[in-house]
Amino acid sequence: MTRLLIECTYVFHHPEMNSGIQRVVRNIINHLPSVQDEVVCIPVIFKKGKILEVKQLIPEHADDWRDRLQQALEKLAQKLVQIRNRYWLIHSRLLRFWPWRSSHNVRRVTYVLCRLVSASFVLPLHLTEWILKKTEEQPRAFEMACRSDDILVLLDSSWHADFFPVAEKLQQQGVAIVSVIYDLIPLTHPQFCDGPLVQVFDRWFEWIANTANGFIAISGTIRDQVGEEVQRRLGHERAASRWFDFFHLGSELDQIDPSKSVRPAVEKLFTSGRAIYLMVSTIEPRKNHAYLLDAFESLWQDGSEVVLCFIGRIGWKNERLIERVEKHPQLKRRLFMFNDLSDVELEYCYGLARALVFPSFVEGFGLPLVEAMQRGLPAMASDIPVFHEIGGEFVSYFDLSQPASLARQVQLFEDSGIFPAARHMADWSWLNWEDSARQLVARVVRQVQTQQHAQSECHETDHCPE
Repeated sequence: MTRLLIECTYVFHHPEMNSGIQRVVRNIINHLPSVQDEVVCIPVIFKKGKILEVKQLIPEHADDWRDRLQQALEKLAQKLVQIRNRYWLIHSRLLRFWPWRSSHNVRRVTYVLCRLVSASFVLPLHLTEWILKKTEEQPRAFEMACRSDDILVLLDSSWHADFFPVAEKLQQQGVAIVSVIYDLIPLTHPQFCDGPLVQVFDRWFEWIANTANGFIAISGTIRDQVGEEVQRRLGHERAASRWFDFFHLGSELDQIDPSKSVRPAVEKLFTSGRAIYLMVSTIEPRKNHAYLLDAFESLWQDGSEVVLCFIGRIGWKNERLIERVEKHPQLKRRLFMFNDLSDVELEYCYGLARALVFPSFVEGFGLPLVEAMQRGLPAMASDIPVFHEIGGEFVSYFDLSQPASLARQVQLFEDSGIFPAARHMADWSWLNWEDSARQLVARVVRQVQTQQHAQSECHETDHCPE
């Protein structure tokens, strides 16, 4: 039976991250057991030149106590070492003075006393080290052997990785390599990214374009961009030997912990009965938060009481925007910002907001769009191709060159109560994460098998592309 090796290295080592790619990886991996009908799906990571099978992607929540205990014991061990060393420092200094300098017996007695005092610290120190070893995290991944008919799917953000030689070796052994592409923003819109990322991503894409057997993007829009970029780098003939496909992402929030509650400040805002417009994303330049401020400032100047709420962690190249928000006269009146909401709180906000506003310059998919709409929250979004692919006629689109375009739509919605989209949200439906995982697996297997069949036929006729 065919095996898909689903790579998840970055998420495995950074389970605390909860941005877009991490959400995708975690949800796909978690739903693999339910989609293994005709193919075996194995989560894997690369570590020290080896490939390991993942038995547990995220550490158990119960491990929190272990982390706190380890930190406390490590601090205690450091303190014990400091105290023990201090006693021996005192001992060494005493030897320079009378009577220690002139009397062997005094020196001997002092030495014995220091040894006894030192032992009183050494024994707890050894006990602490023993407890630390016993509380070390149990392995969550184990080395595995690959087969020549395996398919390696690079699902995670592999441009951060250093496993390229291992992947190339696997490919030489017959393993097919498939790259999941989330977007090409560092290549197409480098002005929105940190300089080092642009260079790293460019080198990675050059490697993946020359190495991968196929590419599967998270939208048809990105699939087409990837095909064009690969052809530009490799030429038409070599690019024709690769395959290009896409799958769509799911919509559930997977980290909703029933034991967690909504903080009072969030609950107070969202139960106030006010019209709250959400922007959910990392705060970074391409998300275009400044456009929202411009649009809503014009509404506030005209007397509107609508509320704008930013939800998302603070990213990069945003100093001017953050300063603008923190010094804004409407902050905590009609402008709010939360940078560390849990999934429980995000679900709560989606359920009580008036609409989502999503003014991105460029996206690979737009996960908050489907998260909001799947919960019945209507969305206003920038007029870009991928949003039309995802949202269709259910989204109200605005002109990115004119903040007044969004302001007019908000005011129309507030005045009429009718959301300004061509189709009503009642008719909307979307994939869940199980559907998404099933779509990914099915399309990868189909494309790889089709490619292998074509290659076997061309070898028989001696007419194979490079």
